[in-house]
Amino acid sequence: MKQTLMLACLCCALYTSAQDRLDGKIFATRSEVLAQHGMACTSHPLATQAAIDILKQGGNAIDAAIAANAVLGVVEPEMNGIGGDLFAIVYDAKTKKLYGLNASGHSPYALTMDEFKKKELTAIPSHGVLPVSVPGCVDGWFALHEKFGTMNMQQVLAQAINYARNGFPVADEFAYELNDSKTTYAAYPNFSALYYSNGEVPQKGEVFKNPQLANTLSKIATNGRDAFYKGDIAKTIDAYIQKNGGYLSYKDMAADSATWVQPVSTTYRGYRVWELPPNGQGIAVLEMLNILEGFDFSRIGYGSAEHIHLFVEAKKLAYEDRAKYYADPDFANIPVDELVSKKYADARRKLINLTHASDNFTAGDSLLKSGETVYLTVADSAGNMVSLIQSNYFAFGSGMVPDSLGFVLQNRGRLFTLEEGKNNSYAPHKRPFHTIIPAFVTKDDQPYMSFGVMGGSFQPEGQVQVLMNMIDFGMNPQEAGDAPRIDHQGSSEPTGTKNTGIGTIYLESGFSFETIRTLMSYGHKVAWQQPGNYGGYQCIQYDSKNKVYHGASDPRKDGMAAGY
Repeated sequence: MKQTLMLACLCCALYTSAQDRLDGKIFATRSEVLAQHGMACTSHPLATQAAIDILKQGGNAIDAAIAANAVLGVVEPEMNGIGGDLFAIVYDAKTKKLYGLNASGHSPYALTMDEFKKKELTAIPSHGVLPVSVPGCVDGWFALHEKFGTMNMQQVLAQAINYARNGFPVADEFAYELNDSKTTYAAYPNFSALYYSNGEVPQKGEVFKNPQLANTLSKIATNGRDAFYKGDIAKTIDAYIQKNGGYLSYKDMAADSATWVQPVSTTYRGYRVWELPPNGQGIAVLEMLNILEGFDFSRIGYGSAEHIHLFVEAKKLAYEDRAKYYADPDFANIPVDELVSKKYADARRKLINLTHASDNFTAGDSLLKSGETVYLTVADSAGNMVSLIQSNYFAFGSGMVPDSLGFVLQNRGRLFTLEEGKNNSYAPHKRPFHTIIPAFVTKDDQPYMSFGVMGGSFQPEGQVQVLMNMIDFGMNPQEAGDAPRIDHQGSSEPTGTKNTGIGTIYLESGFSFETIRTLMSYGHKVAWQQPGNYGGYQCIQYDSKNKVYHGASDPRKDGMAAGY
C-alpha cells in the first residue's frame, strides 16, 4: 500500500507530458543561437553581454571569458566571485591544442588535523572560518590572461567594475538566495552590512550596488594579481580571518599559484571527451562513459527504465572510485590512466545487473595497479574556445566577508575528510577534492564542443546525460540541456560519507508512469526534488563544415546564449 501511494504521488509530480513527447524527444524550450564570429553562453544575460562586448571590441575568447566571469561575480555573488576557485580548459586555435588550468587554492599552513581534534570535530563545518581555503579565481584570471589574453585587464574588468559601482537589477536567483540565506549568514561579520544594508532583503528588480567590490576589482585591474595575493587585499583577508579565530594567512595567500595541467580524455562512440585530472571529479565522466559505451543505446529508448537504470548503475560504480581515489595529486597516488581505461571499464561493467538495482558497489581496488557554481563558455572568430567554471561552493560560500572588500570567501575546505589515511584526508597546504569541472569535446582532432553543467556532485551525472542526449539520442545542444534530468544520490563521498546502498533516483518532470513503475520493480527508490537541484548547463558546439557556432543555455538558470 505504501509503495502504491508513493508511486501515485511520484507520477503526479513527475508526469507532465504524454509518452509520444518522450518518443519524439521534443524537449527544447528555445532554439539554439547560431553565429559565425563569436558566441558566449553564461548563467546571466549581463555576463553574456559583457563577453560579446569584449569580442566586438577586438578581444579574444579568453579576454571575454574573464570579463564574463568577473561580471558574474558581481551579479551572482551567491554562486561565484573572487573569493572562490576556478578551473578552465582552453582550445588555442593557433597551436591547435587544449590547455587545462587548475586554479584551486590550498588549505592554510597553520590549520592541522590536530586542531580539528582539539575542537572534537568529525567533519569540517560548512560555514565560518574553518572551511576557508585560498581563493584561486584571481590567480586563474591572470594565468589565463598571461598565456592567451590580448586586451589589458583594465579593459577586461571594466564592465564588472561598472556594475559593482553603479548597480544592476537583482535577478531571480540572486533574489531567492538572498532571502534563503539571511538566517544562515546573519551572524557572520560584515555579511548583513554588505547584502542587507537597510535591514531588508533586496527584491527582484531592485538595483543593487557593491562599491566595496568595485574598489577591490579596480585595485586588481590596475595592480595585477599581486594586489590580491601579496598586497593590501591579502593583508586585509589575513587580519579579518585572524580576528575571527581562523587560520588562513598572508603567507597562504602569497604562496598560492594556479597550475597548468594536461587534460585527460576517453572516446565515446567516435567523440573524444576531455576533462581535467584530480583534484577535481572530471574523470568520473570518463569512467561513466567508458562503462556506458558497452551498451547499445540505439536499441534503448531515451527515458526508458533501461536507459535510466544503466546510467545510474554506471554512476554508482564511478562514484565509488571518486570517493576513494580523487584528491590532490601532490598528496596521493591516483591511478588516473587505469581508472579511465577501456579495460578497467570492461571489468566494472560486468558488475551491473541488467534488471536489478545494485545494493552496494565498492571501489575497484583489485582491478587497479595500485554543490553553488557558475559555468560559462566563450568562442571567438579565430576559433579559440574556453570552457570555464568558477564557484564559492555553497551559496555565499563560508559566509565570511573580509572588511571593506565586498565579497565572500569560499568554503571549499569543507570537502576534505577528517578520517585519517585517506587520499582526501585534510592536511595543511593541500588542495581539497573539488566538484567543479569544465569539459571539452573534440572529433577528428577538431574542436567540437565546449560545455559544462553546474551542480556540485551532480556535475558528472549532468555532463554524461548531455553527451548521451546528443550522441546516443540525436538531440541538438539546446534540447540536450533542456531534456528532463536524472539525479542519483546515495553514493560514497570523498568527505568520508559512506554509500547508502541503493540510494535514490530523483527524476525531473517528463518521465512516464511506465518508466517509474519499471524502475521500482528493479528495486530502485524513485523520488522528486526541487528543480534547482538538477544543475545548470551552457554549451557551444562548433560546426566545422559551415564554420558556425551553436550556442545553448539552460532555462533552469537566469542566463542566455548570444552570438555575433
